Amino acid sequence: MKNAQHRSKRPDIMQVLADARPDELDPARLTNAARQQRDLARIVAWPVDGRVPRRSLRFRPVRTAALAAVAASVVVSVATFDRQAPADGSAARPRTSAEAQAPGGATDMRVDGRVELLSAAMKAEASPAKGTYWQTTTHAQYVDVAEANGRLFAVRTSSTENWSVGVRPGTKSLIVSGLDSETEPRTPADKAAWQAAGSPRTVQLKVWKPTGSHSIVFKMGTGRPTVLRTNTGGKIYAVGPDNVSYKDLQALPSTSAGLRRHLEELYAQDNGADAGARGRSAWILRQAGNLVTMPVKPAVRAAAYRVMAGLPGVRVIGHVTDPLGREGVGVEFPGTYRTALGTTQQQLVIDAATGDMLSDELLLVDPSAKAEATGLTAGTVVTYQATSRMGWSEHQIIVPKNAHG
Repeated sequence: MKNAQHRSKRPDIMQVLADARPDELDPARLTNAARQQRDLARIVAWPVDGRVPRRSLRFRPVRTAALAAVAASVVVSVATFDRQAPADGSAARPRTSAEAQAPGGATDMRVDGRVELLSAAMKAEASPAKGTYWQTTTHAQYVDVAEANGRLFAVRTSSTENWSVGVRPGTKSLIVSGLDSETEPRTPADKAAWQAAGSPRTVQLKVWKPTGSHSIVFKMGTGRPTVLRTNTGGKIYAVGPDNVSYKDLQALPSTSAGLRRHLEELYAQDNGADAGARGRSAWILRQAGNLVTMPVKPAVRAAAYRVMAGLPGVRVIGHVTDPLGREGVGVEFPGTYRTALGTTQQQLVIDAATGDMLSDELLLVDPSAKAEATGLTAGTVVTYQATSRMGWSEHQIIVPKNAHG
């Protein structure tokens, strides 16, 4: 049998459905066997959309300057991409890894992926509940195309960020970003083009937004880390339009129905939220994904995964691979996004075995002419934030001696 080792790690579907079902499907609330069958079918049913999506040729990624985004606000959302206008249609993106399939292609991976997402919810419920510092380590990369002296080349900026949030009286919170920061040509071919352009020490990258385009400047080579203190009157995170405290996070609803209602209320309060059913689902998915990485109760983290599994227009895919090579469940945002590199698809990758968020990434669906000219093809991950550590600690992180800020 192929991939026997991987198959042995897959969750038992019936056990997952029993242990991780949404609260509204508790057998104690069911009236008869017929309703049980209807509701079970509703868990695993997935709408099949046979429409051929229309593609759009314009674009530009997100977090163009992670450090600038952090410095702009003391209280920041976790792993949040800038919102771009969704392109017309809801394009399916090329896969970055092979999806497991039953013989003959009988298994619908959209159903299988949703079941595994519910498995992640079950695992999240067993995670440690409290500590002194909630800490995450993320590895980020941003790819874009630069032009200098008539030459096009892709550049890659990568860095690591440590975020430590003190939740007990007297503790402090801080972010150390830009660790191991480096901006360099993406491939040997890009390096040759950069050298042919005179090896410029700074490059300009065009940022596209619905209000117009502008340029930002990146310095080639390595950079120093930056430290930012994030204590502001007890507020430690942003949830939707609100800055919230640890006490606020602990008070969040711990059932999927209650948490979804709470997020829908926040959506209604957010004047900048995307309109329409697709924009609503994308907004709630973003907030649920953020909550998974925050110091919430394990039951809230589990409820957030169940909210993700039930959102209309959100596609859940079994067995994809994140930029660090880790296998997980892919959760695609509804719709596509225009960026300067072309049309893109945003995706979360979640580890169903541990209940941890693995990565938040943006993939090319339809590259622009400039992107294709530098070897950026459909399926390329152009922006990502991959979480390698998330959990409680009793000790504050160490700030490097060369950090500024």
